[in-house]
Amino acid sequence: MPASEAGRPCAVLVVEDDAILRLHALDIVEEAGFTAIEAKNADEAIAILESRSDIALLYTDINMPGSMDGLKLAHAVRDRWPPIKIVVVSGHVRLNQSDLPSQSRFFGKPFEVQKMISELRDFIAK
Repeated sequence: MPASEAGRPCAVLVVEDDAILRLHALDIVEEAGFTAIEAKNADEAIAILESRSDIALLYTDINMPGSMDGLKLAHAVRDRWPPIKIVVVSGHVRLNQSDLPSQSRFFGKPFEVQKMISELRDFIAK
């Protein structure tokens, strides 16, 4: 598993407003071998990113209440924290790669859990 310089697993910030879907995403991240950190919306996510330096990947849903949706959050993270990789998921919106910031991937819901685990591991390892 990819690890930080201190030898701890890389941290993945999961941003999802629906509690059940957030818990499911946290389980996937942990099963992939990473430390999962949760946020309910983009504002919480930005606050966490401002206070931590160990986030390797942002995993965000698109449809969320608050000051920005997940796609705007993805672009904001790319602008402020360029090294962070980004996974955008949605069951309602379909995106093209051109809609996403660089070093980002899109997954439509529902997705196959083992495939997502594999994708997260591969993406962070690159």
